[in-house]
This record gives sequence, C-alpha cells and structure tokens, in this order.
Amino acid sequence: MTYQKVPVTILTGYLGSGKTTLLNKILSEEHGKKIAVIENEYGEVGIDQGLVIDADEEVFEMSNGCICCTVRGDLIRVLGNLMKRRDKFDYVLVETTGLADPGPVAQTFFMDDEIRAEFTLDGIVTLIDAAHIDQQLERSNESSEQVAFADVLILNKSDLVQEDALVKLESRLRDMNTMARVVRSTNADVPVETVLNLSAFDLDQILERRPTFLEPEYPFEWSGVYQLEPGRYEMTLEDGPDPAMSLVAIPGQQSDEESLKQSAEQCVRLFALPARSLKPGDSIAANQHLNLELDTSGRKSFVFDVNSAQTMGFYAQHTAEEFDLRIMPADRDAPVSPIKERVWVAEHEHDDEVGSMAIERTGNVDPEKLNQWIGTLLAEKGVDIFRTKGFISYANEPRRIVFQGVHMLFTAQPGTEWGDEPRRNQLVFIGRNLDEEQMRKDFDQCLI
Repeated sequence: MTYQKVPVTILTGYLGSGKTTLLNKILSEEHGKKIAVIENEYGEVGIDQGLVIDADEEVFEMSNGCICCTVRGDLIRVLGNLMKRRDKFDYVLVETTGLADPGPVAQTFFMDDEIRAEFTLDGIVTLIDAAHIDQQLERSNESSEQVAFADVLILNKSDLVQEDALVKLESRLRDMNTMARVVRSTNADVPVETVLNLSAFDLDQILERRPTFLEPEYPFEWSGVYQLEPGRYEMTLEDGPDPAMSLVAIPGQQSDEESLKQSAEQCVRLFALPARSLKPGDSIAANQHLNLELDTSGRKSFVFDVNSAQTMGFYAQHTAEEFDLRIMPADRDAPVSPIKERVWVAEHEHDDEVGSMAIERTGNVDPEKLNQWIGTLLAEKGVDIFRTKGFISYANEPRRIVFQGVHMLFTAQPGTEWGDEPRRNQLVFIGRNLDEEQMRKDFDQCLI
C-alpha cells in the first residue's frame, strides 16, 4: 500500500508566547485530522503534557535538552516509532521548547533519509509574545532564529499592547523576515488554517538565507579513531567541566572523512538511546556499538579488551583535551595516539546562564500564602524569571489549579479534576540566577 508523506508543522516561540494555548485550540477544532503531537520540554520535570487537553490525539514527550543537539536523535526515534502506526494519525505537530532554535528541528526532515521518505515539512509557525518580544529579542538569539525561520508569525497577546506599538513591532518583524505572514491574536485564537496545511516551507529560500542550513549539528564535540592491537586497554580521564560525559564507542570505525560523517549521523540516534552508566574500573565491551555515560569526577579509568586487531572510534560529548582522555595499553606506559581526530563545532551557542528548577511536593497549599509568595517573588525576580508553569492542589477544591506566568505576568485558574489521582504540587521555573534552595524553602512555607 502506498502512503502519502505525512505533513508536519513545527510550532515554536519563546517561553510563554502561547504555544500550548494554540495547541489546545488546534486539538479541540473540528478539522477531521488525526494529529500526533510531539513535545520537547526544558527542565527536569515534564509539565506541558499535563497542560494539553484530553483529546483523541496522542502526545509524545521527548527528552529534556537542547533540541538542536541531544534531542535531534530523540525526535528521529519518536518519528520512527510513529511510522509503525501510520493508521493512527495523518498529521504531526512538533512543539519545541521555548529555548530552541527551530532550524535544526526543520533540518531533521531533510538530513535523515528515512524521515525524509515518510514526512514532509509543511511549515514553521512562530508565536510572538507581543508584550515581551522586544526584550526577548535583545537577550536571546533563539528568539531571533524563531522569527527568521517562520512561515507564519502569530503576534499573540496583541490586546496587551497599544496599536502604535503593535504597528512598530510588526514592521520590525517584517524587517527580520520579509517572507512570513504576520497574524495578530489574543489568547492564540487564530483560524486553524493559519497553522495547518500551509505547504509553506521552501527549502530553496532557506538555503538562500542560510547556506549552511543542511550542515548538521551534533550532540558531541570530538571524535577519535584508534588503531588497536589485541590486548587489554585502559581509558583514563581527569576532572573536566562536567561530572559525567557521554561517549559512543564504534568498533571498526574508518578514519576517512566520509566514514566519520556517516558514523556521526548514526551517533545522533545512539546518543538518543539510554546510556549505560559506567563507574571507575568497569569494563567496556569493544566489539559492539555502545552508548556510555562515564563518571568523570576525579581521575577515572575504564578497562576494555581487544580480541583482534581493529580500529575503534569514540564520539565524545566534550573534547578529549577537556578531560585529558587517554587510551593506555596494559603493557606500555605511553598512550596510543589516534590515527584521526575531528572536532565537531556547533554553529549555535547555548545561554549557560539560563536554567530551570522544579518543585514537587505532595499535600495541599494555602492560597493566600502562595499568592503572597508568588507576588513577592515575581516583583523582585520577575525580570530574570522567563517562565512559570505548573499545578497546585488546594484543599476542598476538586480541580487542579493550573498556573502559568511570563516574567511579572501571572495567571491561575481551575483545570481538570483530580479524580483518583494523588494530589501533588508541581512547579517549574525557567530563568537566570534562580536561588533554588530559597525558593523551595519559601514554597514549603505555603503548604498546609
């Protein structure tokens, strides 16, 4: 049976721009489509899936992380699983984290042969928070990229901005992206045809604006190929920038540039799989493809045996120099030098100051104490708190209280009923310079 390619819309926009609100609207419309939703969240606790309404559509959550690096493989994995269930859906919506550059997400639908054969990128829709976009554009490269890649720009929360400011903002957005359609909205209320079935993504236009678009970015920074004779080897690492480092080992790795690039694409998928955690002294199997997570606090060593002469490739999350990575034969004091090394440098940079924190507590919250705490927190730290979202449990209230905030703006309203589900409080904050210990302590004072 021959299938048509499944259209995909990428839904992007900075933190708090209204992506989930728009997603809920799409899922509640009578459009006759069976939609699979893929979400990528930022932070250690997944909140957004709970904010999506209970609909017939299925929601798939991707791993935490930079979607342009570690999560690209996860996106490929989820789409690969969807291929096996083609009768269950006929459209895909990918909602990215507000901190993601949508370029590498779009890139996935052109770089991976299997994905390209099954899916077609219909368009990129970017939501704009009209009340905060000016400061976001000044402080975030991701916001600029989200505007630049859009086929449609939805200027959301237009009711919060004066008309002359909206006209000026629209002019600025058109200067940044002359090809995109600009649509005003309140509460992300736009016709569904504004988002679906656009047939708008033009690869030639993207390549004209960014010639490097089809040059992939990877979840690793370094690869090394070693010629190893039979025997026992010890991999040693010193202290580095992180307490752990992901590493993929590929036996039989060839050292020519084309082979390295082919293995690099394979590693995108391998990095998305659960890694085997290794502690000092553990053995590495040298005869199979492995995704490893190495404990690197202090000097560490890992042992592996080579049964027959072969080449071995290692693809590491960080460069070998950062951890002084060495491969030592058991019968020699000098390390083996790689016959080929390559550094893989991503074009984008991450904002290392931006982080997330989560608070999870059981029990009920005193509404007055919570409002006082949130009000004080946002008044004092609101500039640095980009996004606030979560669920709260009030005593004698059968429904979850859903709260969402952007900087100093904050809303809380009843959501779905708890039913038989255990009552709990889940809060996620995304921002800069978050005092996690103090925030958790202050929240605990709000519990009954």
